Amino acid sequence: MVVVGGGPAGAAAAITLARAARHVVLVDKARFPRDKCCGDGLTTAALRTLERLGLAPSAVPSWQVVAAAWVRSPSGRTVEFAFPSGRGQYGAVTPRIELDAALLDLARAEGVKVHDGHGLTAATQDDDAVQLDVEGLGAVRARYAVGADGMWSPLRKHLGLAEAGYLGEWHAFRQYASSVTGSAQDRLWVWFEPDLLPGYAWSFPLPDGRANVGFGILRDGRRTGEMKAQWEDLIQRPHVRDALGPDARIDGTPKAWPIPARVDRAVLAAGRALFVGDAAAATDPMTGEGIAQALDSGIAAGEAILAAGALAPERARHTYATAMARTLIPDHRMAIALQHALRTPLGSRAAVRLAGVSPWTRRNFGRWLFEDEPRAVLLTPRRWHHRFLDRDGAYR
Repeated sequence: MVVVGGGPAGAAAAITLARAARHVVLVDKARFPRDKCCGDGLTTAALRTLERLGLAPSAVPSWQVVAAAWVRSPSGRTVEFAFPSGRGQYGAVTPRIELDAALLDLARAEGVKVHDGHGLTAATQDDDAVQLDVEGLGAVRARYAVGADGMWSPLRKHLGLAEAGYLGEWHAFRQYASSVTGSAQDRLWVWFEPDLLPGYAWSFPLPDGRANVGFGILRDGRRTGEMKAQWEDLIQRPHVRDALGPDARIDGTPKAWPIPARVDRAVLAAGRALFVGDAAAATDPMTGEGIAQALDSGIAAGEAILAAGALAPERARHTYATAMARTLIPDHRMAIALQHALRTPLGSRAAVRLAGVSPWTRRNFGRWLFEDEPRAVLLTPRRWHHRFLDRDGAYR
């Protein structure tokens, strides 16, 4: 098997295949560790999957556990959504430059042949195999290829499956802050700003007084061209400055990136190629979170290949599409419906107020927001279980 892309989706697929004694080659044009534009937040779903894959938090130097999510509505109302105490991790933050490198190290330990710094230059496929041309390696021929190479997947492009002009459904902007002494030093903040809805701004804490600070907006053909000015205004708003503290510094170069969120319409597989993570547009359209979805889709693709075997690519495609139709696609559609409720200040104010009405609603909303249960779990009875919203977190 060959996996194109070394992020969480590609690593998860490679690890799944390698543990079943398959010969796996992973290629990526970047040399790791490499930075990846992201909010750096890990939901409960992501944490549980990372634990299942065998990633130890100790392998990631800047792993920061969070005890709650603090949400501010457009009216200024602030609600704390605390996670259960003493039952494991329900939320964490870690820079992607560290997380992705640690996952690739885990893949190497499982026997995956990782070739970072080697980009894909061409790809073709026939009934029997996929053939890739890779910088520095030449021709790589394999029974299957897993495309984990991002929103503008080169594998998808070379196989003639790309959509010209696609720019994603969301756009995000982030920088890192240092010398954070306000509440953002240890609190995970989400700010629903009236001019960003249904998007939001965030500050996610990291060790040593650092934080990942940014915002995301729905792509509407207008606001994405104003993000630099929006950022300069946002970072000076009193509640943001108070959270960061008077000595906080905004460091480095700001980075913006598109977010693909249309897994229900994406081409998930063709021939002997399966697409995962951002290459499958699998990001949650309500929060912009994509690590859990990347991991889940990567594992699902690996398991579909294993179930089909080398000679039945149509079965691999069907198994993978069925897995996505049972999990990520219903969750995606539920998130789209909820996104509509957050489009106006009135809707987002009402959502925060209702979620914070009692200790029970605060506890369970926080866990649901952080994907302790799938978005559409109530509408998918096959995923019901007797410990609904009462499971331990990861790494207990």
